[in-house]
Amino acid sequence: MAKLSPCFLLCCFLFIHIPTFTQSRQPSYAEQQETDRVTNLPGQPPVKFRHYAGYVKLRPQDSKALFYWFFEAQDGVSDKPLVLWLNGGPGCSSVAYGAAQELGPFLIRSNGTRLTFNKFSWNKVANILFLEAPVGVGFSYTNNSQDLHKLGDQVTAADSYTFLINWFKRFPNFKSHDFYIAGESYAGHYVPQLAQLIYDKNQGSSPDSYINFKGFMIGNAAINEPTDTLGLFDYAWSHAIISDQLYDQINKECDFKQTNNLTVQCADHMKGFMDAYANIDMYSIYTPVCIKALGTRRTYPKLPVAPRLLSQHGIWHMLPRGYDPCTEGYVEMYFNREDVQSALHANLTKLSYPYTTCSGEIQGWNDSPDSVLPIIQKLLTAGLRIWIYSGDTDGRVPVTSTRYSIKKMGLKVKEEWRAWFHQSQVGGWVEVYEGGLTFATVRGAGHQVPVFAPRQSLSLFTHFLSANTLPSSRF
Repeated sequence: MAKLSPCFLLCCFLFIHIPTFTQSRQPSYAEQQETDRVTNLPGQPPVKFRHYAGYVKLRPQDSKALFYWFFEAQDGVSDKPLVLWLNGGPGCSSVAYGAAQELGPFLIRSNGTRLTFNKFSWNKVANILFLEAPVGVGFSYTNNSQDLHKLGDQVTAADSYTFLINWFKRFPNFKSHDFYIAGESYAGHYVPQLAQLIYDKNQGSSPDSYINFKGFMIGNAAINEPTDTLGLFDYAWSHAIISDQLYDQINKECDFKQTNNLTVQCADHMKGFMDAYANIDMYSIYTPVCIKALGTRRTYPKLPVAPRLLSQHGIWHMLPRGYDPCTEGYVEMYFNREDVQSALHANLTKLSYPYTTCSGEIQGWNDSPDSVLPIIQKLLTAGLRIWIYSGDTDGRVPVTSTRYSIKKMGLKVKEEWRAWFHQSQVGGWVEVYEGGLTFATVRGAGHQVPVFAPRQSLSLFTHFLSANTLPSSRF
């Protein structure tokens, strides 16, 4: 029998096996990115930068998938840092708040049909990644309903870390960028906890899992329960919202250090405190409320960060919440549109509940430490850059609470309290501590600082990223 030539054998081998190779080939990261690229978002103004949205499955063996929306920087993409933004709650959406109402490039400002370009978007100076976490928030989901009963701070941190590791596999071109985390409200828990997890994992990581983490910034953040609560009532009294008599009774009857053993008298005073805020927006005490939304109050809280002192009495949900309920309604209208979901590659599993700014699916929260101050101190010692900021017209996590909480850490002052300036006007006040912590206020801003002071918040963010001192003079 004649021998088959080597060339013939090679050709036969390739002919037989090429289909197999084609069928099993995994898409490249460029193809995965292109699959997530958003190109036809309804109502979007024209822009030159790219943005992406979609799901990242956490682990092959479970059924969790977290939704993200990522905006490249408006210019100089390869030279600018990557920043993860987290909103709090727990249970509120970083897409619905951070991206669509605060610091993203496209803001929903009218009846759910049109997007407005944000001239002060933070993607002017950074690549910004918004994450909806944990599962049950926004478009993020799980196919195992038991997961919704196991949520808490630890699960949120672990799942967010796993998301990041997998997201960097899809976007490896951003892996070498300086990486920061920012957030507000209950993200005062989320951000330091995730930061600590990244720092600890980095110590023994391989190059594949190393994250080039540099620091974090948190605003109007819940960080230490006893002092956060004390500052809540001091702020209300000092801003003429509650009477001298009620203030004195709260201080007499309520032990802020023993929130699990409250008296009947304290509960009555808490009710009086809630009533005092009933007709104004606690999150921005000097701005008007949305009158047309007052008759449609939801049964689940918005931007809750409810102190145990109030939430355990079951009355916290009675209070009107959030900066502008009208805007929140527009956001929900927009993200519930099928054409919007299709453009964002969202709701692929057809969730059984509508999209909401804060989740109505999360029924419990299993762990929430009283304080994250030890984490902040640990990461300061590790040399990470940490800034804390406070809009000074927020009554929910007020500037008094943050000042009390920072004082609790016993840090030495490096640069004493002074005004900082933006466009020749006082933007707020700032103090710098030894060890690397900067605390800054934003004058006239409520709980969601970028909403109320967009110019100042962008200036603050820019100085944080560059580690430059905030301006100390008008000119």
